[in-house]
Amino acid sequence: MAKVTFNFEEEGLTQKVVHDAEVGLSILEVTEDHDIHLNHNCGGVCACSTCHIYIEKGEDSLEEISDQEEDFIDRAINPRLESRLACQCIILDDNAEIEVIIPDQSGIIGHEH
Repeated sequence: MAKVTFNFEEEGLTQKVVHDAEVGLSILEVTEDHDIHLNHNCGGVCACSTCHIYIEKGEDSLEEISDQEEDFIDRAINPRLESRLACQCIILDDNAEIEVIIPDQSGIIGHEH
């Protein structure tokens, strides 16, 4: 199973590490399964940008970015080259080691976990 490390921009939140992330799950589903806060207004169907994250390591172990995802990332708060939507980051490799930064969620109005 893949290892996913979550770091947070929001002050006061400590790093969380998931050692049993299954191939075929999205990063958003991993957050849901492990009680990690990440907004997601559209329910994970690539129709908004509230589950915006930064992939710091392990991009090659995730499904490639689509044109639709790129369009929504352009609408995200503070997009960067390593920006992705968690709902579209499908884990492809059992041996993956992925590192994610979750942007500060305090200013986003949306569905909370």
